[in-house]
Amino acid sequence: MSRSEVTPLAASAVRDAAPLFAALGDETRLGLLQRLSTGGPCSIARLRVKSRVSRQAVTKHLEVLAGAGLIRDSWQGRERIWEIDRTRFAAAHDYLERVSRQWDAALERLRTFVET
Repeated sequence: MSRSEVTPLAASAVRDAAPLFAALGDETRLGLLQRLSTGGPCSIARLRVKSRVSRQAVTKHLEVLAGAGLIRDSWQGRERIWEIDRTRFAAAHDYLERVSRQWDAALERLRTFVET
């Protein structure tokens, strides 16, 4: 299949990606993801270091990220430990790659139209 013959994304793929990108659309959640990606698995207390966000707000943001499949939690004693789930990031990358190919194909069609 050439770059100009890209199949459109299925409606189910768009529905599946929407919660993922909605979760990524918040500055606080992006900051939490950055801390988890650079610092490894963390407790809420450790994620709150140097943060002006309450424990309850951090918990709510982490649950949104977990609901989108971007992170997961486990219990170590009485602490809830959060970590990145790389599988969902790979799905996001694949989705963006397909959208990028669609735009490349559309731009190529436009270029061809303009030049003829």
